[in-house]
Amino acid sequence: MTQPSKTLDIVALGEAMVEFNQRPHSDANDAPLYAQGFGGDTSNAAIAAARAGARVGYLTRLGTDRWGDHLMDLWRRENVDTNTVLRDTQAPTGMYFVSHDVQGHHFSYARAGSAASRMQPLDLAHWQEAIASSQWLHLSGISLAISASACDTAFAAMAHACKVGTRVALDSNLRLSLWPLARAQACIRHAVNLCDLFLPSLEDMTALTGLTQAADIIAWSHAHGAAQVVLKLGPEGALASDGHHQRQVPGHAVTAVDATGAGDCFAGNLLARLSAGDDLWAATAYANAAASLSVQGFGAVGPLPSRDAVLKVLNAPSKGTHA
Repeated sequence: MTQPSKTLDIVALGEAMVEFNQRPHSDANDAPLYAQGFGGDTSNAAIAAARAGARVGYLTRLGTDRWGDHLMDLWRRENVDTNTVLRDTQAPTGMYFVSHDVQGHHFSYARAGSAASRMQPLDLAHWQEAIASSQWLHLSGISLAISASACDTAFAAMAHACKVGTRVALDSNLRLSLWPLARAQACIRHAVNLCDLFLPSLEDMTALTGLTQAADIIAWSHAHGAAQVVLKLGPEGALASDGHHQRQVPGHAVTAVDATGAGDCFAGNLLARLSAGDDLWAATAYANAAASLSVQGFGAVGPLPSRDAVLKVLNAPSKGTHA
């Protein structure tokens, strides 16, 4: 059977949300102030990829409320295709709050029963063509965790991608507030077996597997089916592996004010550059630079950088170190 042409670079599947991000204020006795924005890990990644120049679409359900309308407007402004976004008249668009203290950033969610959590495998009938027309399908641990039906939908989408020659990228993005550890372990292990590119973090993998060493996590990921692995190491950069070679790509020294969405920025930019033809090492260096820019502003979407901004940081390609 002839495969459709790849008119998209990336389609992402998951939950987009309304964000309320705490702003610093001068008087500690005042009530905290929150700036309204948007978030949701795979939505952030989709916007990051679009700003990097990729052709991007999004697969989700939204409520028919005003917040859903605003998200649709956001994606249109950001050149993310909304033709596959389903509107649910029976459920709201989810939201979350981000607070900040000396320990970092903390999330509180109001997403129970959200429209996205009501995704079901039957929705795939609306999405099969977009998946087949894309180079990559991108999902995350949160895509699997928001409900059992969303998890089934994600697995169905991954299986369809494998059939039609679309590569699958998975960000671990572990949120144990959403599901029990044992279920997270089983579902993510199965998802890794279905993906071509796995994007774990050191913290996530220590919680999921008990492993603490980067080399062991890379080995575990390949053993469970991922052909390519990029382990995110925060300020230390990332360790990328194609199953034959590994390369440590160093991070960038910056003053971070809000890490919300940094991993999503990394994923979106990595996939954008892989879609454009970069090899794994060059794409990882680009994604590292992009993520270093994203942590210098507040919110998940606002600080996502343009391609020109990333190129200014890179100056020259990072050579990394070989392992």
